[in-house]
Amino acid sequence: MAMKRWIAIIVAAVLIFISIGINSLSYLFTRDFSGFMEEMAAGNAGYSEVVIEQGKGRDRIAVLTLDGVIQDVGSSLFASSGYNHQLFMSQLHDILNDQTIKGVVLSVNTPGGGVVESSDIYDAIKAIQNDREIPIYVAMGGMAASGGYYVSAPAEKIFVHPETITGSIGVIMESVNYAKLAEKYGIDFNTIKTGPYKDIMSGSREMTQEEHDMLQEMINDSYERFVAIVAEGRNMTTDQVKKVADGRIMNGKQAIESGLADDFGKMGDVIDAMKADYELENATVFEYAPMESIGSLFGVEVGNLFGRNMESELIGKLLSDYDAPRMMYLYGEK
Repeated sequence: MAMKRWIAIIVAAVLIFISIGINSLSYLFTRDFSGFMEEMAAGNAGYSEVVIEQGKGRDRIAVLTLDGVIQDVGSSLFASSGYNHQLFMSQLHDILNDQTIKGVVLSVNTPGGGVVESSDIYDAIKAIQNDREIPIYVAMGGMAASGGYYVSAPAEKIFVHPETITGSIGVIMESVNYAKLAEKYGIDFNTIKTGPYKDIMSGSREMTQEEHDMLQEMINDSYERFVAIVAEGRNMTTDQVKKVADGRIMNGKQAIESGLADDFGKMGDVIDAMKADYELENATVFEYAPMESIGSLFGVEVGNLFGRNMESELIGKLLSDYDAPRMMYLYGEK
Protein backbone atom coordinates (compact mmCIF):
# COMPACT_ATOMS: atom_id res chain seq x y z
CA MET A 1 0.00 0.00 0.00
CA ALA A 2 1.35 3.45 -0.92
CA MET A 3 2.75 5.63 1.88
CA LYS A 4 0.23 8.42 1.25
CA ARG A 5 -2.62 5.92 1.72
CA TRP A 6 -1.19 4.84 5.09
CA ILE A 7 -0.85 8.47 6.16
CA ALA A 8 -4.45 9.20 5.15
CA ILE A 9 -5.72 6.14 7.03
CA ILE A 10 -3.76 7.04 10.18
CA VAL A 11 -5.02 10.62 10.15
CA ALA A 12 -8.60 9.45 9.54
CA ALA A 13 -8.37 6.90 12.35
CA VAL A 14 -7.07 9.46 14.84
CA LEU A 15 -9.86 11.91 13.99
CA ILE A 16 -12.50 9.20 14.21
CA PHE A 17 -11.51 7.76 17.55
CA ILE A 18 -11.00 11.15 19.17
CA SER A 19 -14.52 12.11 18.13
CA ILE A 20 -16.08 8.74 18.96
CA GLY A 21 -14.44 8.23 22.37
CA ILE A 22 -16.62 9.85 25.01
CA ASN A 23 -19.73 10.23 22.82
CA SER A 24 -19.86 6.57 21.88
CA LEU A 25 -19.37 5.39 25.46
CA SER A 26 -22.08 7.75 26.66
CA TYR A 27 -24.45 6.46 23.98
CA LEU A 28 -23.68 2.85 24.82
CA PHE A 29 -24.29 3.23 28.54
CA THR A 30 -27.36 5.45 28.40
CA ARG A 31 -29.48 3.85 25.68
CA ASP A 32 -32.21 1.27 26.19
CA PHE A 33 -30.77 -2.09 25.10
CA SER A 34 -33.96 -4.10 25.44
CA GLY A 35 -34.97 -3.71 21.79
CA PHE A 36 -31.39 -4.08 20.65
CA MET A 37 -30.96 -7.38 22.50
CA GLU A 38 -34.25 -8.68 21.11
CA GLU A 39 -33.01 -7.99 17.59
CA MET A 40 -29.71 -9.72 18.30
CA ALA A 41 -31.56 -12.73 19.67
CA ALA A 42 -33.70 -12.91 16.51
CA GLY A 43 -30.67 -13.74 14.40
CA ASN A 44 -27.41 -12.42 13.04
CA ALA A 45 -28.47 -11.64 9.47
CA GLY A 46 -27.92 -7.92 10.07
CA TYR A 47 -31.37 -6.83 8.89
CA SER A 48 -35.03 -7.22 9.71
CA GLU A 49 -38.32 -6.97 7.81
CA VAL A 50 -40.38 -3.78 8.09
CA VAL A 51 -43.94 -3.71 6.76
CA ILE A 52 -44.69 -0.82 4.42
CA GLU A 53 -48.26 -1.81 3.50
CA GLN A 54 -50.21 -4.38 5.47
CA GLY A 55 -52.19 -6.72 3.25
CA LYS A 56 -54.37 -9.77 3.61
CA GLY A 57 -53.35 -13.39 3.43
CA ARG A 58 -49.82 -14.78 3.08
CA ASP A 59 -48.71 -13.22 -0.22
CA ARG A 60 -45.94 -10.65 0.10
CA ILE A 61 -43.95 -8.24 -2.06
CA ALA A 62 -40.35 -7.59 -1.04
CA VAL A 63 -38.75 -4.19 -1.59
CA LEU A 64 -34.97 -4.27 -1.96
CA THR A 65 -32.72 -1.20 -1.97
CA LEU A 66 -29.43 -1.09 -3.86
CA ASP A 67 -27.83 2.22 -2.96
CA GLY A 68 -24.16 3.10 -3.45
CA VAL A 69 -21.19 1.75 -5.37
CA ILE A 70 -21.51 -2.00 -5.94
CA GLN A 71 -18.36 -3.32 -4.31
CA ASP A 72 -17.58 -5.80 -1.59
CA VAL A 73 -15.59 -3.77 0.93
CA GLY A 74 -16.02 -6.27 3.77
CA SER A 75 -16.69 -5.14 7.31
CA SER A 76 -15.56 -1.72 8.44
CA LEU A 77 -16.72 1.25 10.46
CA PHE A 78 -18.03 2.73 7.22
CA ALA A 79 -20.01 -0.27 5.99
CA SER A 80 -23.22 0.98 7.62
CA SER A 81 -23.14 4.24 5.61
CA GLY A 82 -22.99 2.63 2.18
CA TYR A 83 -23.69 -0.43 0.13
CA ASN A 84 -23.07 -3.75 1.92
CA HIS A 85 -22.59 -6.48 -0.66
CA GLN A 86 -22.81 -9.48 1.67
CA LEU A 87 -25.93 -8.08 3.32
CA PHE A 88 -27.60 -7.50 -0.03
CA MET A 89 -26.74 -10.98 -1.29
CA SER A 90 -28.16 -12.43 1.92
CA GLN A 91 -31.45 -10.63 1.28
CA LEU A 92 -31.61 -12.08 -2.23
CA HIS A 93 -30.96 -15.53 -0.77
CA ASP A 94 -33.83 -15.06 1.70
CA ILE A 95 -36.19 -14.16 -1.14
CA LEU A 96 -35.14 -17.26 -3.06
CA ASN A 97 -36.13 -19.45 -0.12
CA ASP A 98 -39.27 -17.61 1.08
CA GLN A 99 -42.36 -19.08 -0.56
CA THR A 100 -44.59 -16.27 0.73
CA ILE A 101 -42.82 -13.70 -1.46
CA LYS A 102 -44.64 -13.40 -4.79
CA GLY A 103 -42.86 -10.38 -6.24
CA VAL A 104 -39.77 -8.19 -5.81
CA VAL A 105 -39.38 -4.46 -6.36
CA LEU A 106 -35.73 -3.44 -6.63
CA SER A 107 -34.88 0.20 -5.96
CA VAL A 108 -31.64 1.01 -7.80
CA ASN A 109 -29.55 4.09 -7.10
CA THR A 110 -25.94 3.38 -8.07
CA PRO A 111 -23.26 4.37 -10.58
CA GLY A 112 -22.32 0.69 -10.82
CA GLY A 113 -19.22 -1.00 -9.46
CA GLY A 114 -17.18 -4.17 -9.69
CA VAL A 115 -17.77 -6.67 -12.46
CA VAL A 116 -17.73 -9.61 -10.04
CA GLU A 117 -20.12 -8.06 -7.53
CA SER A 118 -22.51 -7.00 -10.31
CA SER A 119 -22.41 -10.53 -11.68
CA ASP A 120 -23.18 -11.90 -8.19
CA ILE A 121 -26.36 -9.84 -8.05
CA TYR A 122 -27.37 -10.67 -11.61
CA ASP A 123 -26.97 -14.42 -10.98
CA ALA A 124 -29.04 -14.21 -7.79
CA ILE A 125 -31.83 -12.32 -9.58
CA LYS A 126 -31.89 -14.86 -12.38
CA ALA A 127 -32.05 -17.70 -9.83
CA ILE A 128 -35.09 -16.07 -8.21
CA GLN A 129 -36.81 -15.66 -11.57
CA ASN A 130 -36.03 -19.20 -12.73
CA ASP A 131 -36.54 -21.13 -9.50
CA ARG A 132 -39.36 -19.14 -7.94
CA GLU A 133 -40.97 -17.83 -11.15
CA ILE A 134 -41.89 -14.53 -9.52
CA PRO A 135 -41.65 -11.08 -11.15
CA ILE A 136 -38.95 -8.53 -10.44
CA TYR A 137 -39.63 -4.86 -11.18
CA VAL A 138 -36.95 -2.14 -11.01
CA ALA A 139 -37.51 1.42 -9.79
CA MET A 140 -34.51 3.50 -10.88
CA GLY A 141 -33.57 6.48 -8.75
CA GLY A 142 -31.30 9.38 -9.58
CA MET A 143 -28.67 7.09 -11.07
CA ALA A 144 -28.72 3.50 -12.30
CA ALA A 145 -25.75 3.43 -14.62
CA SER A 146 -23.32 0.77 -15.85
CA GLY A 147 -23.38 -1.98 -13.20
CA GLY A 148 -26.64 -0.45 -11.99
CA TYR A 149 -28.15 -1.22 -15.38
CA TYR A 150 -26.41 -4.61 -15.54
CA VAL A 151 -28.31 -5.82 -12.45
CA SER A 152 -31.56 -4.21 -13.66
CA ALA A 153 -31.55 -5.73 -17.14
CA PRO A 154 -33.26 -9.06 -16.28
CA ALA A 155 -36.23 -7.36 -14.60
CA GLU A 156 -39.69 -7.90 -16.09
CA LYS A 157 -40.20 -4.12 -16.11
CA ILE A 158 -37.91 -1.15 -15.54
CA PHE A 159 -39.33 2.18 -14.36
CA VAL A 160 -37.41 5.45 -14.47
CA HIS A 161 -37.72 9.07 -13.40
CA PRO A 162 -37.42 11.63 -16.21
CA GLU A 163 -34.17 12.81 -14.63
CA THR A 164 -32.71 9.35 -13.98
CA ILE A 165 -29.16 8.92 -15.29
CA THR A 166 -28.81 5.44 -16.71
CA GLY A 167 -27.05 3.61 -19.52
CA SER A 168 -23.22 3.81 -19.48
CA ILE A 169 -23.18 0.24 -20.79
CA GLY A 170 -19.56 -0.79 -20.99
CA VAL A 171 -16.42 -1.73 -19.05
CA ILE A 172 -13.58 0.45 -17.81
CA MET A 173 -10.12 -0.25 -16.39
CA GLU A 174 -7.74 2.56 -15.50
CA SER A 175 -4.36 3.20 -13.91
CA VAL A 176 -2.11 6.23 -13.45
CA ASN A 177 1.21 6.43 -15.26
CA TYR A 178 3.60 8.54 -13.19
CA ALA A 179 6.81 7.38 -14.89
CA LYS A 180 7.63 10.76 -16.46
CA LEU A 181 6.92 12.59 -13.20
CA ALA A 182 9.23 10.20 -11.36
CA GLU A 183 11.91 10.71 -13.98
CA LYS A 184 11.63 14.48 -13.56
CA TYR A 185 12.39 14.20 -9.85
CA GLY A 186 15.01 11.51 -10.21
CA ILE A 187 12.99 8.65 -8.73
CA ASP A 188 14.01 5.14 -9.79
CA PHE A 189 11.96 1.96 -9.41
CA ASN A 190 13.53 -1.41 -8.71
CA THR A 191 11.18 -4.15 -9.89
CA ILE A 192 11.95 -7.85 -9.58
CA LYS A 193 9.42 -10.03 -11.37
CA THR A 194 8.93 -13.59 -12.56
CA GLY A 195 7.63 -12.77 -16.01
CA PRO A 196 7.45 -9.89 -18.50
CA TYR A 197 3.81 -9.11 -17.69
CA LYS A 198 3.87 -9.41 -13.88
CA ASP A 199 3.83 -5.63 -13.49
CA ILE A 200 1.30 -4.98 -16.24
CA MET A 201 -0.44 -1.60 -15.76
CA SER A 202 2.24 -0.52 -13.29
CA GLY A 203 2.35 3.24 -12.95
CA SER A 204 6.15 3.20 -12.95
CA ARG A 205 6.54 2.57 -16.69
CA GLU A 206 4.88 2.97 -20.07
CA MET A 207 2.47 0.24 -21.17
CA THR A 208 3.54 -1.68 -24.24
CA GLN A 209 1.23 -2.18 -27.20
CA GLU A 210 1.23 -5.92 -26.57
CA GLU A 211 0.08 -5.37 -22.99
CA HIS A 212 -2.61 -2.94 -24.17
CA ASP A 213 -3.90 -5.52 -26.63
CA MET A 214 -4.02 -8.22 -23.94
CA LEU A 215 -6.06 -6.02 -21.61
CA GLN A 216 -8.31 -4.81 -24.42
CA GLU A 217 -9.18 -8.43 -25.17
CA MET A 218 -10.21 -8.91 -21.53
CA ILE A 219 -12.30 -5.74 -21.58
CA ASN A 220 -13.98 -6.72 -24.84
CA ASP A 221 -14.90 -10.12 -23.42
CA SER A 222 -16.61 -8.56 -20.41
CA TYR A 223 -18.32 -6.02 -22.67
CA GLU A 224 -19.79 -8.75 -24.89
CA ARG A 225 -21.22 -10.47 -21.80
CA PHE A 226 -22.74 -7.17 -20.69
CA VAL A 227 -24.34 -6.65 -24.13
CA ALA A 228 -25.69 -10.22 -24.19
CA ILE A 229 -27.26 -9.77 -20.75
CA VAL A 230 -29.00 -6.55 -21.83
CA ALA A 231 -30.16 -8.13 -25.10
CA GLU A 232 -31.66 -11.10 -23.28
CA GLY A 233 -33.26 -9.05 -20.53
CA ARG A 234 -34.76 -6.43 -22.85
CA ASN A 235 -35.67 -8.82 -25.69
CA MET A 236 -33.39 -6.94 -28.09
CA THR A 237 -30.79 -8.04 -30.60
CA THR A 238 -27.13 -7.44 -29.82
CA ASP A 239 -26.97 -5.00 -32.72
CA GLN A 240 -29.83 -3.00 -31.21
CA VAL A 241 -28.10 -2.92 -27.83
CA LYS A 242 -24.73 -1.91 -29.29
CA LYS A 243 -26.30 1.18 -30.85
CA VAL A 244 -26.53 2.63 -27.32
CA ALA A 245 -23.88 0.48 -25.60
CA ASP A 246 -20.96 2.78 -26.34
CA GLY A 247 -20.62 4.12 -22.80
CA ARG A 248 -23.11 6.94 -23.26
CA ILE A 249 -25.42 7.96 -20.44
CA MET A 250 -29.05 8.89 -20.98
CA ASN A 251 -32.00 10.26 -19.04
CA GLY A 252 -35.23 8.45 -18.33
CA LYS A 253 -36.97 9.60 -21.50
CA GLN A 254 -34.07 8.51 -23.68
CA ALA A 255 -33.88 5.15 -21.90
CA ILE A 256 -37.54 4.46 -22.68
CA GLU A 257 -37.13 5.54 -26.31
CA SER A 258 -34.09 3.29 -26.76
CA GLY A 259 -35.84 0.27 -25.25
CA LEU A 260 -33.76 0.16 -22.07
CA ALA A 261 -36.72 1.07 -19.83
CA ASP A 262 -40.49 0.60 -19.93
CA ASP A 263 -42.22 3.52 -18.22
CA PHE A 264 -41.99 6.43 -15.82
CA GLY A 265 -42.75 5.75 -12.18
CA LYS A 266 -41.59 6.22 -8.62
CA MET A 267 -41.53 3.51 -5.99
CA GLY A 268 -45.22 3.74 -5.14
CA ASP A 269 -46.16 3.59 -8.81
CA VAL A 270 -43.96 0.52 -9.34
CA ILE A 271 -45.50 -1.33 -6.39
CA ASP A 272 -48.99 -0.50 -7.64
CA ALA A 273 -48.08 -1.69 -11.14
CA MET A 274 -46.84 -5.03 -9.84
CA LYS A 275 -49.99 -5.51 -7.77
CA ALA A 276 -52.18 -4.84 -10.79
CA ASP A 277 -50.13 -6.90 -13.23
CA TYR A 278 -49.92 -10.01 -11.04
CA GLU A 279 -53.15 -9.88 -8.99
CA LEU A 280 -51.31 -9.01 -5.80
CA GLU A 281 -53.68 -6.28 -4.58
CA ASN A 282 -53.95 -7.97 -1.18
CA ALA A 283 -50.24 -8.62 -0.75
CA THR A 284 -48.28 -7.26 2.19
CA VAL A 285 -45.41 -5.03 1.09
CA PHE A 286 -42.28 -5.06 3.23
CA GLU A 287 -38.70 -3.88 3.02
CA TYR A 288 -35.46 -5.00 4.60
CA ALA A 289 -34.09 -2.62 7.22
CA PRO A 290 -30.61 -2.84 8.79
CA MET A 291 -30.53 -4.02 12.40
CA GLU A 292 -28.51 -2.19 14.99
CA SER A 293 -25.20 -3.75 15.90
CA ILE A 294 -22.19 -2.70 17.91
CA GLY A 295 -20.55 -1.64 14.65
CA SER A 296 -23.55 0.44 13.65
CA LEU A 297 -23.47 2.27 16.98
CA PHE A 298 -19.99 3.49 16.15
CA GLY A 299 -21.15 4.10 12.59
CA VAL A 300 -23.62 6.67 13.97
CA GLU A 301 -20.73 8.62 15.45
CA VAL A 302 -18.73 8.38 12.24
CA GLY A 303 -21.76 9.62 10.33
CA ASN A 304 -22.17 12.53 12.72
CA LEU A 305 -18.51 13.41 12.38
CA PHE A 306 -18.35 13.28 8.58
CA GLY A 307 -21.98 13.99 7.71
CA ARG A 308 -22.47 10.67 5.87
CA ASN A 309 -21.64 12.42 2.65
CA MET A 310 -18.61 12.97 0.46
CA GLU A 311 -16.12 13.02 3.32
CA SER A 312 -17.24 9.69 4.78
CA GLU A 313 -17.38 8.13 1.32
CA LEU A 314 -13.81 9.27 0.62
CA ILE A 315 -12.51 7.94 3.94
CA GLY A 316 -14.30 4.65 3.32
CA LYS A 317 -12.75 4.56 -0.14
CA LEU A 318 -9.29 4.95 1.34
CA LEU A 319 -9.92 1.98 3.58
CA SER A 320 -11.43 -0.27 0.94
CA ASP A 321 -9.90 0.48 -2.47
CA TYR A 322 -7.40 -1.84 -4.05
CA ASP A 323 -4.11 -0.47 -5.31
CA ALA A 324 -4.26 -2.77 -8.37
CA PRO A 325 -6.41 -1.67 -11.33
CA ARG A 326 -9.49 -3.79 -11.95
CA MET A 327 -12.31 -3.99 -14.46
CA MET A 328 -15.42 -2.07 -13.45
CA TYR A 329 -18.98 -1.61 -14.65
CA LEU A 330 -18.84 1.93 -13.34
CA TYR A 331 -19.80 5.45 -14.40
CA GLY A 332 -18.03 8.49 -12.96
CA GLU A 333 -15.20 6.78 -11.03
CA LYS A 334 -12.51 9.27 -11.95
